[in-house]
Amino acid sequence: MSASGKSLLGLWLYRSGEQEWSVKQGSPLHTLKKDSSTSSSSSSPSPSATSHASLSRHASAPNDNFLLFSPKKQQDRNGSGGAVDAVRQHAPGERISILFTLKNQVGNLARALQVFQELGINVLHLELSPLETSSNQADVLVDVECDPRRLDQVVKMLNREVASVNYTSVNAHSLARAPSLSACSSFDFGDMVWFPRKISDLDQAQNVLMYGSELDADHPGFKDPVYRKRREQFSAIANNFKHGNPIPRVQYTPEEVKTWGTVFVELHRLYQLHAVPEYMENWPELVKFCGYREDNVPQLQDVSSYLKRKTGFQLRPVAGYLSPRDFLSGLAFRVFHCTQYIRHSSDPFYTPEPDCCHELLGHMPLLANSSFAQFSQEIGLASLGACDADIEKLATLYFFTVEFGLCKQSDSSFKVYGAGLLSSIAELQHAITAQEKIKKFDPELTCKEECIITSYQNAYYYTDSFEEAKEQMRAFAESIQRPFGVRYNPYTSSVEVLSNAQKITAVVSELKGDLSIVCSALRKISATDENLDVDSIANMLHNSLNVRAANGGNANSPDNLEHYIAEGD
Repeated sequence: MSASGKSLLGLWLYRSGEQEWSVKQGSPLHTLKKDSSTSSSSSSPSPSATSHASLSRHASAPNDNFLLFSPKKQQDRNGSGGAVDAVRQHAPGERISILFTLKNQVGNLARALQVFQELGINVLHLELSPLETSSNQADVLVDVECDPRRLDQVVKMLNREVASVNYTSVNAHSLARAPSLSACSSFDFGDMVWFPRKISDLDQAQNVLMYGSELDADHPGFKDPVYRKRREQFSAIANNFKHGNPIPRVQYTPEEVKTWGTVFVELHRLYQLHAVPEYMENWPELVKFCGYREDNVPQLQDVSSYLKRKTGFQLRPVAGYLSPRDFLSGLAFRVFHCTQYIRHSSDPFYTPEPDCCHELLGHMPLLANSSFAQFSQEIGLASLGACDADIEKLATLYFFTVEFGLCKQSDSSFKVYGAGLLSSIAELQHAITAQEKIKKFDPELTCKEECIITSYQNAYYYTDSFEEAKEQMRAFAESIQRPFGVRYNPYTSSVEVLSNAQKITAVVSELKGDLSIVCSALRKISATDENLDVDSIANMLHNSLNVRAANGGNANSPDNLEHYIAEGD
């Protein structure tokens, strides 16, 4: 593969049918895993356990003692690699049994149950039993309905409150569903999949699926101890980052700068010919404000500050492949998870993972475009609270638009806007010349397309404009089954859940003020500017609102728009 980096979602989509993911070193789940003190002392690692180095290294945490295991392999509790099976075998949304031991403290049970409330996790069954070895402690068995990818959050938070934690899956039909524990007050539906509501909640949505500081045997840098050490430094920056803090600046080595420069020169030469105009329009500003040049790797903080001024997007460092749900949820807040490391220098035009060459050259110029930024955010908003099947569809649509999308020009030629193509010399040239593979973008069909990361795609999809892509994605988002709508509030950097008439009325009231400003501006400008197409602007608003014109009036006049506004009172 000649790609200079498939997307963060690419490998997950390609391997979504395989249960091969490991939790990588540095992630919350990896940091917390360790063997039970009673079992690990009397057993030795099995071949299964040692074959996954990232899961066989156990880190200690104060006052904790827990083990992750699969119900089908309970013998693994004695060290036969059950931690790996637990991560692989849990089905999304299945019933999971969590057993934890309380500390001898007043209110410890209440604090432990508060964890499930804060995470909005449905509690189905609860049992409490005194601990045989201590009259002052007790074991608590809790059956919950939980997405297994959120177990690291549950375990991490429980570990702060209790003495030990274990979990396993439970037969979904073994017990009748019990009433749920009251959900967190910031959520409208306690049994919905958890999603961030505030931009700071993204600190808890950092589920790195692979790579990070750990590299597979086929990675170009696997046998390079210097490169592996360097990757650990970048992983530490990402894992320790918290919202509101500046992104640490990195002093890139001469070798890293040389690798960047090699990729930069070759790709920039192709952009003039094959990149969409929207990509090129912001390039001079990236050079001026962010230091885009051959002999300098731009700092993520500089790029983030620039994007914040242009479109409200900002960057967040990430250690490696992020789960699709977490990556897409970042987009909902106009946050783009961005790698900070450089690919291995042995082959500047190949990398099995996204790196900052891919991110900075492929994604950043278009995130500075307001229309494209809105398109990206709307994909993210559509993902919030969606089921796993819909997340996979949205991730696929993201892959074939934001990563591998084309735009048809007025002369019927095709230009590229997909970051995966704009950061891959060979595939960029292939996509433009393989006319038989270029198809019209249709979300209902495209979401079923196979995503390939080991070779070229079987198909590439185009739209006539970003606006067309947005309208199609909006229509597709309507098919996602959620009992509510979501709206991003840029003033508070939070997501509002629109679940009842009162909340919708509040939004309409806010929009009414904006519409009044628009109507006033249209009237004033139309009086002095004969070229202003008031009808076109009014039509755009009219069609968006999907309202009918009042009898006897011009539906497209500013006066009639005021009528619609007044009707909302």
